[in-house]
Amino acid sequence: MKKILFLVADGMGDWPLADLGDKTPLQAAKTPHMDRLAAAGTLGTCQTVPQGMLPGSDVANMALLGYAPQTFHTGRGPIEAAAQGLDLQADDLIWRLNLVTQSAPDKHDRTMLDYSAGHISTAIGRQIVNHLQKKLGDDTFTFYPGIQYRHLLVQKGGAHASEAKLVINPPHDITDQPIARDMATYAQSSRLTDLISKAGELMKPWAKECAANAIWPWGQGSPLFLPAFQKTFGLHGAVISAVDLVKGLGRAAQMDVLDIPGATGFLDTNYQGKVDAALAYLDHGNFVYLHVEAPDECGHMGDAQKKIQAIEDFDARILGPLLDVYGTKDAVWVVTCDHFTPIARRTHTTDPVPFLVYSRENNPNHNETAFSEAGAARTNLRLKSGPDLMAQIINRAKA
Repeated sequence: MKKILFLVADGMGDWPLADLGDKTPLQAAKTPHMDRLAAAGTLGTCQTVPQGMLPGSDVANMALLGYAPQTFHTGRGPIEAAAQGLDLQADDLIWRLNLVTQSAPDKHDRTMLDYSAGHISTAIGRQIVNHLQKKLGDDTFTFYPGIQYRHLLVQKGGAHASEAKLVINPPHDITDQPIARDMATYAQSSRLTDLISKAGELMKPWAKECAANAIWPWGQGSPLFLPAFQKTFGLHGAVISAVDLVKGLGRAAQMDVLDIPGATGFLDTNYQGKVDAALAYLDHGNFVYLHVEAPDECGHMGDAQKKIQAIEDFDARILGPLLDVYGTKDAVWVVTCDHFTPIARRTHTTDPVPFLVYSRENNPNHNETAFSEAGAARTNLRLKSGPDLMAQIINRAKA
């Protein structure tokens, strides 16, 4: 079976922008390596987010890995808990916990200014969360530190509690918007309301060191279970990512999860470390799912130039070095994104994502010379789900 290099630029998909001459950031970026594969490969679009589900990276990456979110998805928090290998009970409720920046967090009428607290450093984020655990952790709530602004809150026995049914907006969906509606939802639980209020007070000593001034629990669910990847697809596979979300999907599927020192989930991530880990793994494994978070983060920031940089870095520092080694070998290449994160919207959308698939025996299904959202859409190859894309890739690897 051929080796499979599955490369995901999170949130890369976008809409045309007037400031870019009606091009998307992907079209505006210099991507010679993606364009080379696209010109010789198969192009199409894939509906990674099922109808009726929120367009999050949790849902979309689960789909791209070949698992139907309608069947397996329980929430964002449980996926990230799987990444940390937490010892959980079936009736636990796991929340994703963001450190955020709100306007006037001691007042009722306030706004979500930043879902990431200015991309708080991991060191300071962990200090804050460890302090919250020391002061607020009890038999019901346990705080677990993660990376940058991304942390976890476990509510013991909460799967059957009223909090399990609360619908809280992801903070990246409400940047610069009022949060009164979500605060009213939190208020249905006196335990959560008290926890959030006390946490805000306990975070004040860090005001001069970072922008974090509040916690935001969301994406709650019961522990995640996925069928083993190798048994399901016949592939010895690994995931490479800076974020616990993708690591958690890999661990839940009993894949190898490769930790990369210096992987940050932003523009300063360790690109070379990811490439080196992928190449070393492919010496014995046959599937690598390499995920880069930076385009998504720049989309949430609403910064088109930074998003272009993130896409160019993905092409030059991930795809380019891998092609230098595997470009002449019998391998299957996949390049895609999990969802759109349009600059104009600053959050995720359900647009079908562009993808390219290439192997040496490939017969192009188009006349496109570059990889773009519009070019992929023009081919009329439209897959209904991520599992459909995985099935095509595996068939190509067996050919």
